[in-house]
Amino acid sequence: MTTYIRPGFAIARLANPIVSRLGAFPALIVRGRRSGQLLTVPMGEPLDLGGRRYLVSGRGETHWVRNLRAASHARFRLHNKTSTFRPTEVFGAEHDVVLDAYRRKLGHRIDPYFEAIPSKSGHPVFRMDPDAG
Repeated sequence: MTTYIRPGFAIARLANPIVSRLGAFPALIVRGRRSGQLLTVPMGEPLDLGGRRYLVSGRGETHWVRNLRAASHARFRLHNKTSTFRPTEVFGAEHDVVLDAYRRKLGHRIDPYFEAIPSKSGHPVFRMDPDAG
């Protein structure tokens, strides 16, 4: 079963499209798994941990998670610079360490997501490995 906390109407249909077009906010740029179109998803900054960068889905099995799983590479825009990376989903001890650091960094504002999806495995984590090509 896929667990996913949908964003509200205002976020999904108003704020995210506007923020995506402005281009000044952090965003994941990934090809849609069905449409093949490049999609821009506003996000928070990646988590830096142990010299590596990670993307964490507090909302669970979101569309960006499913698109990233299907992608061999993606881009991330941060501070008006875009870099290409190879997404590697992490599991086990690495997943849990990253998820704990994510929760410490973002604090109580993400508690509702972890109350709705209490299992750590319900929050996918991707390492942003450098893209060789």
